[in-house]
Amino acid sequence: MSAIPGSAGVPPASAEKRAGGPRSQEQLRRRLEALGFDDVRFASIPDDRPAPLRDWLAAGMHADMQWMERTADKRLNPAMVLPGARSVIMLGVSYWSEKIRDPRSAGRPSPLWARYALHDDYHDTIKPALIAAGRLLEELHGATSQDYRYYVDTGPVLERGWAARAGLGFTGKNAMLISRRHGNWLFLASILTRIEFAPDEPVRNKFRERDVGLLCGRCTRCLDACPTGAFAAPGVVDARRCISYQTIENKGVIPRELRAGIGNRIYGCDVCLEVCPWNRFAREGRQMLLSARYDLAGLTLAEILALTRERFAEVFRGTPIKRLKLVGLLRNACVVAGNLRDESALPQLIALATSHESALVRAHAVWAVFRLGAGAQLAEAARGEHDVGVLAEYAAEQGGAA
Repeated sequence: MSAIPGSAGVPPASAEKRAGGPRSQEQLRRRLEALGFDDVRFASIPDDRPAPLRDWLAAGMHADMQWMERTADKRLNPAMVLPGARSVIMLGVSYWSEKIRDPRSAGRPSPLWARYALHDDYHDTIKPALIAAGRLLEELHGATSQDYRYYVDTGPVLERGWAARAGLGFTGKNAMLISRRHGNWLFLASILTRIEFAPDEPVRNKFRERDVGLLCGRCTRCLDACPTGAFAAPGVVDARRCISYQTIENKGVIPRELRAGIGNRIYGCDVCLEVCPWNRFAREGRQMLLSARYDLAGLTLAEILALTRERFAEVFRGTPIKRLKLVGLLRNACVVAGNLRDESALPQLIALATSHESALVRAHAVWAVFRLGAGAQLAEAARGEHDVGVLAEYAAEQGGAA
């Protein structure tokens, strides 16, 4: 999301403007906090940065997220995004709330959603505050609309790296930003600007891009708890094995060998965040820039498996889940149903396996039906199936594959 209308070619005259001193910068910080940001930090843009990102991409750990490759140069060089950029303003919005409960605590196995998803889409709700932040730069520091660009998690910016450099937190062994004030529960937004601000201190005075787990000590809870073994090393996530990637970014078949590890996680995964001891210091977020949708956590598996396009649009309108689309959510729900061995879901699963228009849904429904020991009820459907992917599921089951 950019605040720059038009080309960002040659920096205008205002590129030489500076922050105006510590008092002016602290005034900006307070005004940004008043907009609803729970933490505001500043970082200087160095002349060069080491590139662990390239090592990660070269290893193929980004799976099929080709946009990561296409934007790698920009992520490593902010001047390619905003020529003349001198500082990054990192903004944190806490989404921690005691109101979000794990349904397992109520003794009922049901679908589990990533905490962040139980809100209206944060990209949309945070954007108005970023527009207002741009106006503050213009008001307090004489910037023009050509002197800054802002993003909420979608632009070519390494938000976690800049947040660590600015001291918003440190990079944990779970590869997440860990804040000593907010735990693992921060949405990040960033503003690249040509204004030169005094940088805030990082958690460790001598900041190094490759540092991970600065305050993790010997703790490896996140690495040990990952249900699918997605950590290639401390601080290095192999997206190909990550539940969040598989249930959100992956638009195709979820690998059979990972399905059992997904458990009842229907959208995203918080395991490596939840087990972090630093969360005991997390403060309840003000949520001025968020709109809670905690009602989604109460949806039953039966309700999800029965969703129509119209009902999906109605229930998930305005949430990040809408981008998954109905087919993706039904795929995930089939995996959850198979893992929960919920026999009450069997009629819906059989209907999906035998008659749903999407081969992707049929394939995962077949897997779930066999998990419930009812594969024999799909014999006729198997004979009439023509999709290669669905037939592969039948073949794997009939061959006794896990």
